[in-house]
Amino acid sequence: GHPRYFNQLSTGLDMVGLAADWLTSAANTNMFTYEIAPVFVLLEYVTLRKMREMVGWPGGCGDGIFSPGGAISNMYAMLIARFKMFPEVKEKGMAAIPRLVAFTSEHSHFSVKKGAAALGIGTDSVILIRCDERGKMIPSDLERRILEAKQKGFVPFLVSATAGTTVYGAFDPLIAIADICKKYKIWMHVDGAWGGGLLMSRKHKWKLNGVERANSVTWNPHKMMGVPLQCSALLVREEGLMQSCNQMHASYLFQQDKHYDLSYDTGDKALQCGRHVDVFKLWLMWRAKGTTGFEAQIDKCLELAEYLYNKIKNREGYEMVFDGKPQHTNVCFWYIPPSLRSMEDNEERMSRLMKVAPVIKARMMEYGTTMVSYQPLGDKVNFFRMVISNPAATHQDIDFLIDEIERLGQDL
Repeated sequence: GHPRYFNQLSTGLDMVGLAADWLTSAANTNMFTYEIAPVFVLLEYVTLRKMREMVGWPGGCGDGIFSPGGAISNMYAMLIARFKMFPEVKEKGMAAIPRLVAFTSEHSHFSVKKGAAALGIGTDSVILIRCDERGKMIPSDLERRILEAKQKGFVPFLVSATAGTTVYGAFDPLIAIADICKKYKIWMHVDGAWGGGLLMSRKHKWKLNGVERANSVTWNPHKMMGVPLQCSALLVREEGLMQSCNQMHASYLFQQDKHYDLSYDTGDKALQCGRHVDVFKLWLMWRAKGTTGFEAQIDKCLELAEYLYNKIKNREGYEMVFDGKPQHTNVCFWYIPPSLRSMEDNEERMSRLMKVAPVIKARMMEYGTTMVSYQPLGDKVNFFRMVISNPAATHQDIDFLIDEIERLGQDL
């Protein structure tokens, strides 16, 4: 919860969210039937409808569920897309259908492959599409790989576009991807786990233009919106599909002769039986802040990221990983210690630079002053990936981070 913790996409602690979490734990109920969680079931219904409205589906039509994190939401999308194309897979399994392939960008979240492994589709059936230098999927490469897969006799069933990649914070070109999905009749999923919160911001929501054409969307309010973990929604454009895909008609839970509208028994459309109440935190925070409150906190985080970028882009000892202003709050950079600044750009310099970020981070953790993530990517050696999602962070915290990196890395 500390404003100098910049390590993960979910940071900070919202007091209203915390209060809601306490109340949820006190109620200690399950989300599978209306009879045992009537208020929470109704809150989930209205909140998901509002989120679908913000995605751009007319009147908030469709379906959805809160799941235990973005990885599971992405897996739900894959499960439902497969069922939509081959409903017989539910009873007969993978042996009864052709070899399926899914497509996602090389910068996408690992959960797309993980979902393919869990569903028996296999990680080899996830085809990674090339990205441009800013980390956005290249539509022409997507179309080329779809045609290639079809020629081999495979069946393309899902394209997972990313709105806010984990490392670069890139937004895939959703309109171009939607055109391709429509052309080849492929389910379009948008993994907006990190970037979905930008739909709350009038200034930044253009980055998700085209999301309304998706068949399903993952959106994690526990990231950019600061809702306490866990709070992840899967939104599906077609109503009834989740239910058909997942229902098992367990008569000891979902009796058909109950005295209320059975559509409020949400348990049969979920993979889980026991399901935690994740909606109340989001609903209460939304009531407290309003959409404009969320908008203000999101805009502030993006403004802080721009402030950091502007401070370091021409500062001695810093190199940006890619050119131009970041699209999200991800700011990716190398810190170059004085000993490496006059070195030629060769392999030795690269292998020494590779070790800089891990040592600085280890020192940050030993001093306990701040924390920021690093990683290699493709042919790029370890660089810092700064993210800001805590509304408590200030310009002073950004200044502190820069000073701290320099203090801890000066002698390397």
